[in-house]
Amino acid sequence: MARATAETTQTGTPPTSAAPERAPARAPALRPKNAATLIILDHSGKAPTVLMGRRHDGHKFMPGKYVFPGGRIELEDRHMPVVGTLNDRAEAALAARVTRPPHHLGRALALAAIRETYEETGLMIGTRDYGPPETAPDGPWAAFREAGIIPDLEAVQFVARAITPPARPKRFDTRFFAVKRSAVAGETPGFVGPDAELTELAWVSFADARRLDLPRITHIVLDELEARLAAGFSPFLPVPFFREVRGRHTREEL
Repeated sequence: MARATAETTQTGTPPTSAAPERAPARAPALRPKNAATLIILDHSGKAPTVLMGRRHDGHKFMPGKYVFPGGRIELEDRHMPVVGTLNDRAEAALAARVTRPPHHLGRALALAAIRETYEETGLMIGTRDYGPPETAPDGPWAAFREAGIIPDLEAVQFVARAITPPARPKRFDTRFFAVKRSAVAGETPGFVGPDAELTELAWVSFADARRLDLPRITHIVLDELEARLAAGFSPFLPVPFFREVRGRHTREEL
């Protein structure tokens, strides 16, 4: 009997060469959309509190989580009149690590945070000291004009930035802004309820906020904000920037 060669099995049957399994192709990461969030701080008590809202359970994105109000930039945000400006330090930090930042990016982001806060909570951030804006885009901004309130950017502080990691179904490049409760110039009731985007609102201390069902990044921003308050809450403090780089979560300062 012929001696078996290296190309035969012990039974004398030539082996079949199975094709190597290929890992499933990964879909390209979605490009994050510009978004903005507003944190309202109340210093009137012994300990500072923040306003948080619970997202509707029917949302596909972070259902039932407690969050700060916020959302994406809309076209009308670029055309709403304002008083005051973001300081130069904030403008520089908002444009950092951005490829070809569009004109007035910081202004549009701050206004998006203010508008989204109104749409989700009914709270209007701004001032009545200068009278109503001469013009206002249709939609939510028209309510500011009717109430005699104009957004005041000088009251807004840029405090953090975070980009949703790749491979998520939705990705946002979110800038977190903060204002004091004294910047609330008006309120329209009826925006929060069982069928609304936010089903309830709560003014909570930092300790109580950490006991809520929060997204991971909200926990992180709360820690950063508390440290910022302890350092004097200066608008010239560095701004933390969180993102994933080569599979690792990173923090840098802007």
